[in-house]
Amino acid sequence: MAEKNKASKKATKKKKNVFSRIISYFRACIGECKKISWPTWQHTTRNFGIVLVVIILCGLVIFGVDRGLYALLDLVMETANT
Repeated sequence: MAEKNKASKKATKKKKNVFSRIISYFRACIGECKKISWPTWQHTTRNFGIVLVVIILCGLVIFGVDRGLYALLDLVMETANT
């Protein structure tokens, strides 16, 4: 008997209108955005500085490897020509 009641409740329950589902979705999104703990200005600038330093260091390493490989290629090409 209990199973029949559950099945009949599921069958009688109608789907919401598409617009009401969209509205409930955006309400849920706004609710989730309110729960976000946004970083402070100091924390953001510190992280930006760290990212900037890492990018510069990676660029310098790539530049050094590139220059080293070009120098090595120059040595190989000079010895091949002579």
